[in-house]
Amino acid sequence: MTGNSPQGGRLLNILGRYKPAPWRGRYSLSRLFLNFYLLVMGSFIAIAFFADFVISTAVKGITDDYTSRFMRGTIVLIEDELFRRPRSEWPKTIKALDAKFAYRLSIIERWTLKLPPKQAEKLDSGELAIDAEGDVIYHRLKQTPQVLKVGPISPGANPDQPRILPLDLRIRLLTWSLIGLFLAVAVWFWVRPVWRDLEALRQTTRALGEGHFETRSPEARSGAFELLTETLNGMAERIQRLIATQKELSSAISHELRTPISRMRFALEMLTETDEREEQERLWQMMNVDLEELDNLIDSSLTYSRFEREQPEPHLTAIEFAPWLEEEVESMRILGRSLELSVDCSKLPDSQEVELDQKSMPYAVTNLLRNAIKYAKTKISVSTEVVNGHIRVYVDDDGIGIPEEERQRVFFAFTRLDRSRDRATGGYGLGLAIVRLVLEQHGGKVTADESPLGGARFTLEWPLLQNVTQS
Repeated sequence: MTGNSPQGGRLLNILGRYKPAPWRGRYSLSRLFLNFYLLVMGSFIAIAFFADFVISTAVKGITDDYTSRFMRGTIVLIEDELFRRPRSEWPKTIKALDAKFAYRLSIIERWTLKLPPKQAEKLDSGELAIDAEGDVIYHRLKQTPQVLKVGPISPGANPDQPRILPLDLRIRLLTWSLIGLFLAVAVWFWVRPVWRDLEALRQTTRALGEGHFETRSPEARSGAFELLTETLNGMAERIQRLIATQKELSSAISHELRTPISRMRFALEMLTETDEREEQERLWQMMNVDLEELDNLIDSSLTYSRFEREQPEPHLTAIEFAPWLEEEVESMRILGRSLELSVDCSKLPDSQEVELDQKSMPYAVTNLLRNAIKYAKTKISVSTEVVNGHIRVYVDDDGIGIPEEERQRVFFAFTRLDRSRDRATGGYGLGLAIVRLVLEQHGGKVTADESPLGGARFTLEWPLLQNVTQS
């Protein structure tokens, strides 16, 4: 699919009209509170019922044994009272005894009972048998097929008892009500700041999705969202800076490309109009210079964009600094053949180690030296010292210097002073910006000041040793 096809045009139109979907779910504070409260309360009740079931199962045998021993005496007395009378009077006797007890008494036939095998065995052997609920007791009347039934014992199961909620049940209901109220208050005070943070994050992400990259989420009220808020704001700031950088790069590169391209177009037109060998060679040389200028522009732009976009983690290595610095300066000496270039490491302790990234830090040193070579008249001096646990590298020249009001601005991309716009001193305002990014990568800084030599002094400063990674 090409960009000129109908399908491609429709796709571009769709993308151009695209806007992030509005917030879905329509959650409110009350809904979030209700859902969370029901979850907490439901979980609490489930745990309570499970615990009650486990405990009841564990103590059931103990409870049945206690009930049997507690009721044995009463049942023996009832049985003695029955056997004092003829069997024909037992129904009348049971009815009279039943009226005196808080629980029901009755006589039933053995064959009508269906008990668990264990309880049936107890019943037939003359012991007390208890039903599955533990609320009815059975005792076989000796030498008869009849069974004395005692219960239900609990007042709530007795139809003759008044129908009111038992005291223990009322206490439980009151306890659960107070627990529910307490949980509701606790959940509300927990959910409210969480909701505010969620709403703030939602509004912020929606604004960012619509392209408002200056938007920032307010400080989180809940500790659960503090790190998320900081991360989101950091991401937004990073995106805003990257977009601004890309716009600046695009605009500046477009501007910088016009001059060499215009010169090359002019040179090509001149080539078509002249047959003189010397003039042709001069024009070819001009175009080669312009091509080299374009190549340097692209290379510098890509280097700056990589540092600004990726912010790569430095691979730090502790090295002996004096030999390293002398080697970097020596590699640049050929560019300043007509200048006096000196290195002074006498203020460093013997075998002083410094931690740096051996891939990126040379960018900083060589770019400062290139800048000094452009503007120095006769002399460039490089010196170094240790101050308060930091290494400092000074690059001094005897050039025209930098006005005080421009000393901070020169470290930003495509910033050039008026006096540097001629082709002799050239540049694109990227070298010092790259130096700044490299030093920020090392946790340091670069500054510009007046040099003792009369020109400009650039100072690199970063910590001596951090987390050393030996390579």
